[in-house]
Amino acid sequence: MISGVNAALSGLMALQKKVESSANNIANVDTDGYKKTVVTLSNKVPQGVAAQVETVNTPGPVAYEQTSDGETLVEQSNVDLAEELPNLMLSRRFFQANLKTVQTEDQMLGDLLNTLG
Repeated sequence: MISGVNAALSGLMALQKKVESSANNIANVDTDGYKKTVVTLSNKVPQGVAAQVETVNTPGPVAYEQTSDGETLVEQSNVDLAEELPNLMLSRRFFQANLKTVQTEDQMLGDLLNTLG
């Protein structure tokens, strides 16, 4: 039973990295030249979830901005809110599912101890 809790906790920690990455991306959506990060989740042997954070180096859109030297082209952030917000909603659901696994394992262990005691 404990291995199920460990796997769920591993998933919760990996999802936390995913939420932190999305929050950082959203906070920097208006920062010129900012490159977003993405988190890739994968299986961890023998059980659990591993989170790999990577920077996406694709260029952002360019726009003219007024500076002291006149108008210049400035690369904007490559963060897309239409991508980040649905990812946050999915992470929320995955977080709830892993949390429910921990709660169920806790209840099963409590019932087992009550039965034996």
